Amino acid sequence: MDKEELKENTDKSTPDEDELNTQATENHNEDQDSEDKNLESEKKEKEDEKLSPEEELESLKDKLARTFAEMENQRRRFEKEKEDAYEYGGYSFAKEALNLLDNLERSKAVLESDEKLKNTDALKKIVEHLDIINNDMLSIFKKNNIEPVKSINEKLDPNLHQAMLEIEDETKEPGTIVQEIQKGFMMKDRLLRPALVAVSKKIVKEEQKEDKKDEKNQ
Repeated sequence: MDKEELKENTDKSTPDEDELNTQATENHNEDQDSEDKNLESEKKEKEDEKLSPEEELESLKDKLARTFAEMENQRRRFEKEKEDAYEYGGYSFAKEALNLLDNLERSKAVLESDEKLKNTDALKKIVEHLDIINNDMLSIFKKNNIEPVKSINEKLDPNLHQAMLEIEDETKEPGTIVQEIQKGFMMKDRLLRPALVAVSKKIVKEEQKEDKKDEKNQ
């Protein structure tokens, strides 16, 4: 293929430059028209949304009311947090202090179960001192609004008690607390820890036990 033929073929396959320019101009004009329409539409929407002086005043009043309401809510939250910090500031310390009471009671139980110390004057004096310390601590707790959870002969309350075991007792209603394993404590209306307790349950007679065994075997 000679040079003239190659040039001719190239000229045929390449779009005319004037056509390309014309197409680009048309596309630009279309884009410009679309953009102008969008601007006009937005302008019209803004004009439609324009409020009258009375409406603007009402809108301003509404915004001010909302702002004041939010400020009041924040003030109340701050007051509540400050009040809680004052009333329950010793909450964590109180929970830790309960361990001292537990240790006193455990020490007392260990000493009283020691066969060598039973019925001795030494044991009596030690127990007396432990009781004095225990009562002093309870007195300090009470002054700081920390008091034991009522348990014995009370109905089990999952919010205050944690049942550790059941004891058969026909003299009590089922679910009645008959033994306190570990004292629970409240700080005002907050639970420091639940009381660990044993609750009563109905006595199952031997005949009923045999019937249940037979049912399982069937």
